Amino acid sequence: MALDNNTILDILRTILNPNTGKNIVDSGKMMDYQVRDNKVSFAMVLHPSEENLKMVLLAEAEQKIQAKYPEAQVLISFKKAQQAPSTPLPQITNIIAVASGKGGVGKSTMSANLALCLKDRGFKVGLMDADLYGPSMPTMLGLRGKRPQIKKVADKPKIVPIEQYGLHTISLGYLLEEEQAVVLRGPRLGGIIKQFVYDTIWPELDFLIIDLPPGTGDIQLTMVQTLPITGAIIVTTPQQVAVADALKAMNMFLLPNVNVPVLGVVENMSWFTPKELPENKYYLFGQGGGEELAKMGQTPLLGNIPLVEGVREAGDNGKPITLDKAQIVYSYFDSMTTQFIQALNIRKNTKDASSIVKVT
Repeated sequence: MALDNNTILDILRTILNPNTGKNIVDSGKMMDYQVRDNKVSFAMVLHPSEENLKMVLLAEAEQKIQAKYPEAQVLISFKKAQQAPSTPLPQITNIIAVASGKGGVGKSTMSANLALCLKDRGFKVGLMDADLYGPSMPTMLGLRGKRPQIKKVADKPKIVPIEQYGLHTISLGYLLEEEQAVVLRGPRLGGIIKQFVYDTIWPELDFLIIDLPPGTGDIQLTMVQTLPITGAIIVTTPQQVAVADALKAMNMFLLPNVNVPVLGVVENMSWFTPKELPENKYYLFGQGGGEELAKMGQTPLLGNIPLVEGVREAGDNGKPITLDKAQIVYSYFDSMTTQFIQALNIRKNTKDASSIVKVT
């Protein structure tokens, strides 16, 4: 049987690079492709870190092509790329950490609604729930009880992010029963974060928003040692006890051997406004904490988000409040997003590109 050029290409498109999830034809890494007589030949450009893929890709190409054309000879040469990738996720442009030293200040609320506001502006956005002890995204995004698909790529199981409201999301909550406690030490926590990075098929994204847990522990260190974080957003409430803890989280990113730019501060629960009295403001947690923290970090205050019952209701119902642009509070999240994009542009124009942190 004569070899058909288009059929061979279709077969090769079923072979995925396990590091990126992209097929080898459309990834732009295949060169010098030829079909002549009963021979199929091409070259593959691999980074030094992908040396272990040579035999895997060759074996899969031979098996699949010879299943259709038993007499075919498959010849693959491999070329080294000039330098190794500076990130395990080269298909993602901006990686943003949302952090705070204290729990209960609304990091997950900020992460979900910032992601949705960016999506509304036409960006492709992913959301990683890195709060392994208390994953909130399954509830906030209406995905309780959902399980991600597992897809085999080069005989390795990979996680397919669950898409909801146009966001590509991953959470440990998708992999556990709701009532199951997470009892893990540092190395296992770091292992799960690395699975979210290396064993998840992330598509091309403009933003990956990472919802971090409280504190400055193993998960935060694993994250900055695994991914080049473009910048961090620090979330606090106005009260001094929250500001004191958020300052510690901010100072972790500013350590000389971490050196992750802090893009700004978001003050959540700035005031309480009851539904029946929308013009009234009650400063239940004090005033000025976010502005004070921003000054200490020499970074902008990105926004003040009021304490509104609708925000809590929307999160509990699995439909974040920014899905409804008619809500009064939407304008606060929208303004915060505008300020965030401006801070990101300044960061890119004044600082070098991020790199993976080497913490000793």
